[in-house]
Amino acid sequence: MVSYKRLNPEDVQFSRAVLSEERHPVQEDVSGLEPEDSSLLTRRPSCSITTALLVISCLLLVLCGGWLLGTIFWLHSSSNVDPHKPPLPVPGQTPDSKAQAGPNGTTVASRRGACRLIPEAWRFDCYPERGMVVTREMCEARNCCFIPASTRPSSAAHTSGENGIPWCFYPPDFPSYSLVSLNDTSLGQKGTLVKEVKTYYPGDILNVEVEIRQETNTRLRVRITDPSASRFEVPISVPTATTKAENPEYVIELSKQPFGLIVRRSSTGAMLLDTNVAPLFYADQFLQFSTSLPSQFIYGLGEHRSTFLHDVHWNTLTMWARDAAPMEQTNLYGVHPFYLSMEDGGNAHGFFLLNSNAMDVVLQPAPALTWRTIGGILDFYVFLGPDPGSVVEQYVEVVGYPAMPIYWALGYHLCRWGYNTSDSTWEVVKSMRNYGIPQDVQWNDIDYMDRQMDFTYDPTNFATLPDLVKDLHVHDQRYVMILDPGISSSQPEGSYWPFDEGLKRGVFIKDAEGKTLIGKVWPGLTAFPDFSDEVTHDWWFDNLQRLHQKVPFDGVWIDMNEPSSFLDGSTSGCPSSSIENPPYTPGVLGGSLRAKTVCATAQQKQSIHYNMHSLYGLMEAKATASAMKRIVAKRPFVISRSTFPSQGMYSGHWLGDNRSQWKDLYTSIAGMLTFNILGIPLVGADICGFSEQPQEELCIRWTQLGAFYPFTRNHNSINMNPQDPTAFSPMARTAMKQALLLRYSLFPVLYTLFHHAHVHGHTVARPIMFEFPKDVKAYGIDKQFMWGKSLLVTPVLDPGVDYVEGYFPEGLWYDFYTGDSVRSQGEELRLPAPLDKINLHLREGSILPTQTPNLTLWVSSGQPLHLISALSDDGSASGDLFWDDGETVDSYETVQYSYIIFKVAQNLMTSQVLQSNIEATYITVESATFYGVKEKPSKVLVNSQDATFTYRDNKV
Repeated sequence: MVSYKRLNPEDVQFSRAVLSEERHPVQEDVSGLEPEDSSLLTRRPSCSITTALLVISCLLLVLCGGWLLGTIFWLHSSSNVDPHKPPLPVPGQTPDSKAQAGPNGTTVASRRGACRLIPEAWRFDCYPERGMVVTREMCEARNCCFIPASTRPSSAAHTSGENGIPWCFYPPDFPSYSLVSLNDTSLGQKGTLVKEVKTYYPGDILNVEVEIRQETNTRLRVRITDPSASRFEVPISVPTATTKAENPEYVIELSKQPFGLIVRRSSTGAMLLDTNVAPLFYADQFLQFSTSLPSQFIYGLGEHRSTFLHDVHWNTLTMWARDAAPMEQTNLYGVHPFYLSMEDGGNAHGFFLLNSNAMDVVLQPAPALTWRTIGGILDFYVFLGPDPGSVVEQYVEVVGYPAMPIYWALGYHLCRWGYNTSDSTWEVVKSMRNYGIPQDVQWNDIDYMDRQMDFTYDPTNFATLPDLVKDLHVHDQRYVMILDPGISSSQPEGSYWPFDEGLKRGVFIKDAEGKTLIGKVWPGLTAFPDFSDEVTHDWWFDNLQRLHQKVPFDGVWIDMNEPSSFLDGSTSGCPSSSIENPPYTPGVLGGSLRAKTVCATAQQKQSIHYNMHSLYGLMEAKATASAMKRIVAKRPFVISRSTFPSQGMYSGHWLGDNRSQWKDLYTSIAGMLTFNILGIPLVGADICGFSEQPQEELCIRWTQLGAFYPFTRNHNSINMNPQDPTAFSPMARTAMKQALLLRYSLFPVLYTLFHHAHVHGHTVARPIMFEFPKDVKAYGIDKQFMWGKSLLVTPVLDPGVDYVEGYFPEGLWYDFYTGDSVRSQGEELRLPAPLDKINLHLREGSILPTQTPNLTLWVSSGQPLHLISALSDDGSASGDLFWDDGETVDSYETVQYSYIIFKVAQNLMTSQVLQSNIEATYITVESATFYGVKEKPSKVLVNSQDATFTYRDNKV
């Protein structure tokens, strides 16, 4: 029997859905009675009507007066509250609880009034489940406030996103934890948190432990754990502090009841973290906490397709590695729960949640942020910066510094899915040589394989593949091939060594019953290696070595490693359990954890897949880099699709299966900048786009931009027209060739930037605001970027234009090509941009070492140096050069390198060799150009000898 209840519009919320119709504003008058809550007074005949009215009036007057005084007192006291903290409703009441109202309904009215005192921007979602209708009754069953969001113009909500405002949200006295004990430790403090009342998710853990570790002066670590049971922790190596920070740049404040943590910057008092804004949850499969943010300027939180600066207006970013073509509001290939936030005055801090379980990160306009994960522990870091670059340095110090790439990784890479034969691949390579277009690396996609099976090559269509690779090596070029993790499981026994041997060694992921889990990928039915097991690493190495003996490839491209499957779960499905269907499922594409991947209950060496899923790409990259280091005895080259914090130690990343569209050209900059702040600087997008037919103008502009990706590869899909530079008109071919030669001429600059990334944790492709953190106008720029601190790149991102508008921070800038100067006050300038040009500008005070480019980096890197100096007003400039043999593992750590500082001051250029190695003796400084020389010199001396020179009217 089903009963039906009539629902009024204000009683219903479509959870997380976007409603197209406007809602009517909610009445704000909290003193009146609401009809459904009024009750009739019982008649008392012994009292006169007049007496009754007088008594009732007095009672109402007292109650209303008390409520009014409380409100005035609250308003007065809240004036001193931090501006980023919400005003609190009347304390001591449970808004919208199911307690019975008094005879006149005043209790209910005042409770609902208290809920309405919480500004919309500060309402934290109490019913985040998707795809269900949330009613007042459902909301109040969770002991939460229920108010349909207003659509008034004065609302705190974003005008285009009112529907993101939670209708069901936490009251200030929602049951949470209390800090019942606190003791000092060698690193900080350790306390016990206790909660008396269970909340609405199963497996509530009522007693947890909080540990505060003051690890360094700029790094704070907080761990909240279950002292009664061990829980999954992310198995990556992080620093182990042994002594407490002596002079921390942060102040910690703890609230006891309810428990809350505040972290402030000592120098400014800025609030970096405040968890008092919403209750803490710590259930077995639901862990959640929220914090205020010091500003709306927040970056990171990969991997998502978005602008570089995230939108804080009710924006939910889901994290769970997924094979999905880049699209907005979707969890993509990698998981990076790290953000960088700007503060007033140009300071910056970072926050890293070390957790690999599926999660939602919710941004709201207060501004505030909520972390909501479904497993593991709460283990997080706060990095104090104070500038954006320092924040990234401190973050990679924890997760691991990126590897120094082998030199040819920084050349031009060419690939496509659909060469179909090794001979056609070879023809493209020869064509590139004939046109004099630089190329260091040729790739093949899965069409080189025998029936798409790993560690094979097609004996018919790719019979000449070994000869192609030998030819590449003769011409100082390299070869990279793709591998997917899915291993064919349907071949006759004894015919496919990788699967047979894998079964024998027990390397494959098991299902919940302990049997090899079978999914489906390109070769058909497949098993998936468990890279969390060292035994699998040995098996992986053996397979790579066997293939390398046949085809001496130089690097490996690991794809489909989320891991991706064409099935949901397995061929036999997944068991029904809370692991497969958790009490709360984040907003993952497909609606379930097993969507297009293996079962969450699948068993791996270190834990169940529920915990390990988003680590799969990292662990495969680690195994692959280790194997390649053993096989080639050089720096390994690995490019991975799925990534996780510390990935930069083992691989680079490309931004996935983009499209041949102008929008994708633009969004690639945000992706590149985001991965640089995530500690994976070797990153780029598929130049010209992967899917859809290439367009000539777009491909020219994309090649120009792609020449300044740290990782530069042109790649497109099967059945698409060719899009390598030789496939276009002579004009387009020339423009692309010029862009690539320009990149090759700047190789010494790029290589030195990667050295600083490897040793210091610097970014390579750098947001403008990293160099100008006090310039708020630079905070949202993602149509331009910098290489290091000196070179400003302003690409064309729109069709049919011969100009581009770019922002120039305050200072003196020089046109890279001509030396013409422009002095900016922090303004946008229109620049000429014909189809064969990308605009580059040098920042005053910089020196760039360049070389004459050639067809490969092996040749061009041996050319003499030409130094370009962009002088400041006082005539000074500086730059540097890191140089080694380009391929020795750990050359910096074993001191097999040279490092040189160049300086200009008082009309004198000097070079200082801080570290010398034989490699540096092979190159010399042949010439130099100086931008900004105010007067023509009477003479120029080089090593005390007269030298010929020219001087132009533009002071060059």
